[in-house]
Amino acid sequence: MNFMPAATTTKRNLVTAALVAPAAAWLMIFLVLPFIAMLVFAFGERAPEGGYQAAFTFAQFANLPTRAAAFWNTLVLAPIGALACLLIAYPVAYYLAVKANPRYRLILVSLVVVPFWTSLLVRTYAWMYILGSRGIPNLLSMIGIEDVRMLNTPGAVLLGIVYGYLPLMIMPIYVSLEKLDRRLLEASADLGAKPVSTFFGVTLPLSLPGVMTGVALVTILLLGEYLIPQLLGGGKVFFIGNALVDLFLQSRNWPFGSAIAVTLVAVVVVILMVAMRIAFRVAGTRQVDLV
Repeated sequence: MNFMPAATTTKRNLVTAALVAPAAAWLMIFLVLPFIAMLVFAFGERAPEGGYQAAFTFAQFANLPTRAAAFWNTLVLAPIGALACLLIAYPVAYYLAVKANPRYRLILVSLVVVPFWTSLLVRTYAWMYILGSRGIPNLLSMIGIEDVRMLNTPGAVLLGIVYGYLPLMIMPIYVSLEKLDRRLLEASADLGAKPVSTFFGVTLPLSLPGVMTGVALVTILLLGEYLIPQLLGGGKVFFIGNALVDLFLQSRNWPFGSAIAVTLVAVVVVILMVAMRIAFRVAGTRQVDLV
């Protein structure tokens, strides 16, 4: 057996620590410390002039039901929006990775990324015009369909979510499918499997990492979304992000806002853990079936 000298091991550990240190410091400063501060604020009280006053109370968590509508809208529309993005994104990603002509694939992928070249604010304002009284409702009124209201509704918010976050769902799935070994598909066909059986037995299980990455990425961002509900919901479809802006910047109730944020983080962690567990279990079952 060859034993590595202690000096070599120490040097390697120091090099590894030096490489990891910047990322660890970044996460500690911009992720861990703000969350700890938020957790401390959540058990405090609102100062008379606003802000934070040191205390230890669970009163802020007891007041969470007063923001039940924001929680409901967020926890319902965010998963629905992520699911809608997935249903649209998977066929697009599948076509780009498997069916598209390799000569034009780069151009088609670039078209998926192009919307990110424009600010989300500008794109959302465009949807405000399209869904507003001078947009689609005006066209419908010309053909005799009157009093159609599309703006300031949950449907408008959902449409804005799908439009804004669809590329973030397409790209992870595309990368996962693009790395798929085509020999597996050929082997499945040679063994007599129909295209549908090949898709559900080979393609879909092997693309689950990309699916879960896209779903997690879109869902996490949607749970903190502020702009789309504010503009397309018109203050009638409130998300948690809107409630946090109101509490921190307007009413200056930092403890209550922190309690809502901590609760949201806990809910997100639980949901993602359950979703990942289910996905890995399904993927493992599919792999066993393939073997």
